[in-house]
Amino acid sequence: MIQSMTGYGKTVLQLPSKKVTVEIKSLNSKNLDLNARVPSAYREKELTIRNLLAKSLKRGKVDFSLYVEVTGEATNTQVNATIVKQYMEQLKHVVPAEDIDLLKMALRLPDTLKTEREEVNEDEFAQIINAVEQALKEINKYRSDEGAALEKDFKARITNIKSLLEEVIKIDPERIANVKERLQKAVAEIKEKVDENRFEQELMYYLEKYDITEEKVRLTNHLDYFLKALSSDDSNGKKLGFITQEIGREINTIGSKANYASMQQVVVQMKDELEKIKEQALNVL
Repeated sequence: MIQSMTGYGKTVLQLPSKKVTVEIKSLNSKNLDLNARVPSAYREKELTIRNLLAKSLKRGKVDFSLYVEVTGEATNTQVNATIVKQYMEQLKHVVPAEDIDLLKMALRLPDTLKTEREEVNEDEFAQIINAVEQALKEINKYRSDEGAALEKDFKARITNIKSLLEEVIKIDPERIANVKERLQKAVAEIKEKVDENRFEQELMYYLEKYDITEEKVRLTNHLDYFLKALSSDDSNGKKLGFITQEIGREINTIGSKANYASMQQVVVQMKDELEKIKEQALNVL
């Protein structure tokens, strides 16, 4: 079953003094384009998280966010009392003011707050990794659901192209007869006596150039191969994209050889269905 590259997953983890929110979004992309937003306290673990995301998501434009909100009383940020007192002493010589006003001014100046670097708690990080894995399960389920919808659409459009190909096959004898009639009429208008045997030979050569038998067979094979690839375990967007190129090549050749308005109209409809398949294939993992 195919998967879409579009997906979304979110997990909220409540720790004793922190609330951790994991959010993953993905869109289509030719390769894996991973953007990770991780708090500085967990920066040393970013590579572990990236490897986990890359292994699970494989391809797409992925935005990963890890939000940490402190909910307990503990904090790593403290007032640097020594610096604040020095600022207040200096400010007294600059402007006459009450201590409370001097304190307000001092706290706006650099280095009045200091943050002690928190070491990553391994047990806590293991829980965060579990939360990331849960979010990955959600986004992959989302991708699978989107993939199922894409697969249904692909099958419907391939069926439409097959039906249109049947119309082409029905029109073909009428087209050949029309080409013959036009050629015979053109020769008659010249009002020259022609060798009938030579004329038939030239006519057969001319008609061979407009014969689409091989294209019809190849197109049928490519359409069947697309459906087979769609259901295979190794199905992916790049493979489907290659097959659509081959389908497009046969449709274009039929269109260029048609030389008959009714058939060309059907070919236009086939091209329209194929373009929609190509657009959707870009979003397949």
